[in-house]
Order: sequence, then structure tokens, then C-alpha cells
Amino acid sequence: MNAPTALIAEDEALLAAHLQAELARLWPDLRVVANVSHGAAAVEQSLALRPDIVFLDIRMPGMDGLEAAQAIGEDWPEGEAPPLLVFVTAYDQYALQAFEQAAVDYVLKPVQPERLAQTCARLRAALEFRSEPQGGAAVESALSQLRALLGAPGLGGAAASTAARLNVIQAGVGAAIHMVPVQEVLYFEAADKYVRVITAEREHLIRTSLRELLPQLDPDRFWQVHRGTVVRADAIASALRDESGKLTLTLRGHGDKLTVSRLYAHRFKPM
Repeated sequence: MNAPTALIAEDEALLAAHLQAELARLWPDLRVVANVSHGAAAVEQSLALRPDIVFLDIRMPGMDGLEAAQAIGEDWPEGEAPPLLVFVTAYDQYALQAFEQAAVDYVLKPVQPERLAQTCARLRAALEFRSEPQGGAAVESALSQLRALLGAPGLGGAAASTAARLNVIQAGVGAAIHMVPVQEVLYFEAADKYVRVITAEREHLIRTSLRELLPQLDPDRFWQVHRGTVVRADAIASALRDESGKLTLTLRGHGDKLTVSRLYAHRFKPM
């Protein structure tokens, strides 16, 4: 087995240096291949360098640690086990409980050597399991953990269950505001700081992010199928899987086709 590799994503340089130094002391064989300061770089470098482990700070400029984790999980090459994710956080106790439920490890800032030693032991065991023949199941396990994390209370899931449901989208066009009933929306698609709202008749653009919009949608009616796409479930006509395993959705009464990422492919199974 080759020496394990790791990437550290932390916007505070001193904390990143401290974490790297402690890792070198506790796990001399671990090779840190990159040290980045924001979420977008964490995604880019993770996909380029394919480390075995990614230490992700939760609060980073631009894309935060959770968004980076989701992007890594979605864009990771098919057939390769995704990296083991460890969140480094100063989050409150509520969020820590969510991490525990999601079975993804975390360490609190400032990193304590005793706690980091436990994390290293868990990571060694997980890497050992991945190297075994049956370790291919680790791919689905890692995706399951990430799905659980993204839906865990305190990280969006709880907000989704308590936020007022949105019934009408108010889309501004020049001096006019179009009132678009949510039940007429076929799908939402992220577009930088905006969201495209697609109905059977037309497209609207609203000034909000998909992340802000999601908690206001009924999760039983609107399914996230990709990092940037949420579709109305009863607008889906079919889900077709190609030879590579990639899923594509067709919609009722509309020609657009939507790609389903691996993270959300579990939604589509025959009854």
C-alpha cells in the first residue's frame, strides 16, 4: 500500500500549519499533498491530486466546507473511492451532533492532539478496509455518509423541516413582478448567485441562491438531483441509466434533460 495522502483546506494559516505539524507528529507516513485556503481550491485540488483524506474547515471564504464536500462527492471519478472527509470546525454543539449522526469524523478548533490521534486511528482503519477486496463497498458507504451529512439536522435538514413553505415565486422582469405558482415549476437550476426557474411555458431568473431556496421547498415534492438542480418529482417522466451508470431525467411536456449526480442516484430505483 502506498503512503496515504491528505489535503488540508483551512483559511487560517496558523491553524493549518498547526494541523499539518500535529499530523506529521502523529502519523509520519501521511503525506500532505496540498494546503489550500478556500473551498473552491479544495475541490479543484482534491479532484486533481486525488488524496486519500481531505481535512475541511467548515467556514471558508466563498464555498464552505459542506459545499466543497458535496462538490467533491459529485465530481469524483466513477469507480474510485472518494476521499475520507474530516471536518475541522469551531461549530456549536448542535452541529457537532449532526456530524456524529452522519458518521463523518470531525475535530474541533484548536485541534487537540489527543482527539486528533483518535481521528488518525479511525482513518487508518478506514484506509485499511478500503484496500481490502471487499472495500469497493466503501464508495457507496462514503456517498451514504455524505448524503446523511447533507440532510443532517443543523446543517440544512432541520431548517427544511421548519421553514415556511414557498407557494409562489416572485420573479422580477423590468418593472413587472411575475407570480409563479411553485406547483408549476418543473425545476430550479443554480446560475451563480441566481436561480433559473423553469416552467412548461417560460424561464424566470430570481436573485437568490439555490441553497437559500431549498429549505423553503417541500422535500417530498422537490428533489435535489444534482448540486445545482432541484426538480419537481411529479414532473419527471423517466430516469434512464446509460452504460456508464449515468442517470438522465426526462420531463413531462418539456424537452430539457437533467443529469443526476451519484450522490442522489439512490432516489431512482424500481418499486
